[in-house]
Amino acid sequence: MTREIYIMPKFDFIPSVLVLRIVVILLALVGNAATVHAEVSIDITRGTVEALPLAVTDFHGIVAPEKEIGRNIAAVVSANLERSGLFSPLDKRAFIQTAASLRVRPRFSDWRVINAQALVQGNVKLQQDGQLRVEFRLWDVFSEAQMRGRAFVTVSENWRRVAHMISDEIYKRVTGESGYFNTRIVFIAESGPTRRRIKRLAIMDQDGANHQYLTDGSNLVLTPRFSPTLQEITYLSYFNDEPRVYLFEIESGRQELLGGFQGMTFAPRFTSDGKSVLMSYAKNGNSDVWRMDLSTRKATQLTKHSAIDTSPSASPDGAEIAFNSDRGGTPQLYVMDGNGANVRRISFGRGRYSTPVWSHRGDLIAFTKQASGKFHIGVMRPDGSGERILTESFLDEAPTWAPNGRVLMFFRQTPTDSKGKGGTSRLFSIDLTGHNLREVITSGDASDPAWSPLIP
Repeated sequence: MTREIYIMPKFDFIPSVLVLRIVVILLALVGNAATVHAEVSIDITRGTVEALPLAVTDFHGIVAPEKEIGRNIAAVVSANLERSGLFSPLDKRAFIQTAASLRVRPRFSDWRVINAQALVQGNVKLQQDGQLRVEFRLWDVFSEAQMRGRAFVTVSENWRRVAHMISDEIYKRVTGESGYFNTRIVFIAESGPTRRRIKRLAIMDQDGANHQYLTDGSNLVLTPRFSPTLQEITYLSYFNDEPRVYLFEIESGRQELLGGFQGMTFAPRFTSDGKSVLMSYAKNGNSDVWRMDLSTRKATQLTKHSAIDTSPSASPDGAEIAFNSDRGGTPQLYVMDGNGANVRRISFGRGRYSTPVWSHRGDLIAFTKQASGKFHIGVMRPDGSGERILTESFLDEAPTWAPNGRVLMFFRQTPTDSKGKGGTSRLFSIDLTGHNLREVITSGDASDPAWSPLIP
């Protein structure tokens, strides 16, 4: 039997020295499944994709706590896959075979009759040492082959994270692309009247669960961005009415001022290796793009122009940087080499472009576009070709990429009425087809989302 074991820490938003772990074990393929090539797959590179019908059964448990965890895991897995727009979970009331009998082997005819093309089943066991063991198997119903099988051993409080990891396993096996469910979103939680908005740094799982505030709202905070390598955030905060860039270490809650600039700093974003932060620095009314090395705190000026240069975003290999500039008369998108040389404009459509964000895959740059009285989220190739508009509304802004480069999140604001009511701000996600627009549920108004990398 082939076994693969990975040790991963439990993530805890609350400052803590406690380190927990999840052990992941690859389950052996059963029967002759090792020699059978499953046929279930989804090609997500096409413009439109028909959702795959699949059955997600409650994970089987013996005692009441196991049964409850099993139901919860199945619900999270089903919701994750359905929200991706690529899977269509079937109603559990149509299931013929019970979760208990699935422990022996699926009766594939029972699943074919309800048109399930894939089947997800699992078991939950609370071990004598207090650890939780969760097993799951993904089956191709028509070829009667096991496509994937794994077991997870961790503390019982980690059941939701295990559900996200299972969702990622299923997504990757069926689509061939990495999943994005075991991730978090940092964003700005907004409350209060329009003219006296309280904005706090907040964080949650990608599905909206485990919401927590990271700042208390005493200072205005904006534009949080995740490090690609650490559980660390960079963001803008106003202290004594002066904008400054800070680092926030999520595990410890430690906050640190980044640099001692004498002017305003804003629009921070980590480079792809996590070793530097790109930002805009405004001095004497002029804004340029700078890079700061996090180990030495040495700052290097990358643009030197009388125009406003802002919103830098580095390519995954660090060789190039996209940014926003009005040096051509209106805000447009530009790309330059990593050292600031070879600046060239890449946006030439009608309208004003801003907030460029390089995909983790390196193939696309997302942006905000204002044209014809509307705001849009769009994407284009790094050379400016292939521009596609994905959304349109009164105000769509601040796109952020899922780590697999297939989904974007942004915030959408509605207009206020004549009495100043309305003006809600909510988070939404959409895939690159532009056909799967979904609200990401938050407890209140939210803006400026930033997607984390997959949690290690």
